Amino acid sequence: MANTTSAKKATRKIARRTAVNKARRSRIRTFIRKVEEAIAAGDAAVAKAALQAAQPELMRAATKGVMHANTASRKVSRLASRVKALSA
Repeated sequence: MANTTSAKKATRKIARRTAVNKARRSRIRTFIRKVEEAIAAGDAAVAKAALQAAQPELMRAATKGVMHANTASRKVSRLASRVKALSA
């Protein structure tokens, strides 16, 4: 348990940041799941629209430090290639 005032404040800040990051991570997973479901259903138009909605969310997560930039780019790239293969 934190003893000093500054350490107590730090734990409060960490708890707030953790809650925000958890919400962002959950939001990203939802966007990715929508793309995955559209791909599984074989609906190219819905998949493309879902990907266009998911891409900025993933990149925003990277800039906010929720996930690494390369991870976000990799996820966008792999989803995009799967959507492209679906429409081809």
